[in-house]
Amino acid sequence: MHRPDMNEVVGRDDLLLLTLDTLRYDVAAELAAAGKLPNLSAHLPDGQWEKRHAPGSFTYASHQAIFAGFLPTPATPGPHPRLFAARFAGSETTADGTYVFDSPDLVTALAEHGYHTVCVGGVGFFNKRGALGNVLPGLFAESHWEPDFSVASPTSFEAQVACAERVVAALPAEQRLFLFLNASTLHQPNWFHLPGASREAGDSRETHAAALQYIDAQVDRLFDAMRSRRRCFAIVCSDHGTAYGDDGYTGHRLGHESVWTVPYGHFFLESAT
Repeated sequence: MHRPDMNEVVGRDDLLLLTLDTLRYDVAAELAAAGKLPNLSAHLPDGQWEKRHAPGSFTYASHQAIFAGFLPTPATPGPHPRLFAARFAGSETTADGTYVFDSPDLVTALAEHGYHTVCVGGVGFFNKRGALGNVLPGLFAESHWEPDFSVASPTSFEAQVACAERVVAALPAEQRLFLFLNASTLHQPNWFHLPGASREAGDSRETHAAALQYIDAQVDRLFDAMRSRRRCFAIVCSDHGTAYGDDGYTGHRLGHESVWTVPYGHFFLESAT
């Protein structure tokens, strides 16, 4: 995947980080290959996801790493130069074109670079209901979470996108924006995204796939909002996968291929103006 010079991107373009929480690589790749993700595939290089390894096996660990500059790593022998990196001696993945920062995290670094930083939360680690749920949203200048964004809502992504649209509309035209959206849709429970599925039967690879197709049907609204003011550099990826009985495993926060292997893509959303 082409790696742009992030020292040119940062300060010029708006930035979007969309984490599709819990999305498995195999399901994402199969749907893209079958033409069932028309909106996402239209932006992915060659219409396909890149296979990568997650920096953590569950949301909190993975996002702490992502916000430190450790995006999912290409699933081939490295080292692989990174888009963003905190400055530290001996880094083998900091290269020409890497945006290097001295702050403890990327969100703070972008704020210091003049960006308005916004979090639209999804899963419980972003719900601001208690100390732990405030850690990740607390990195941002502005953060949003409500029950309609949660894993329990069948319309969570629509509600999150509507929030993002309001954020963009409220910003002065000259203000650069870093928007982070954690989509909770794929996390269990997701059975309600597949017609005919039931709470009793529970979640499966098939309901997981249906949840991703629901996201695809809504995602262009988010992309259109983010390119409405200027060009936007977008990163769309999973933070970790999840197991549905694979080798006897269910869930995540465990060391299985279905958890560690994730889809990734980055691309520019050209300005609509």
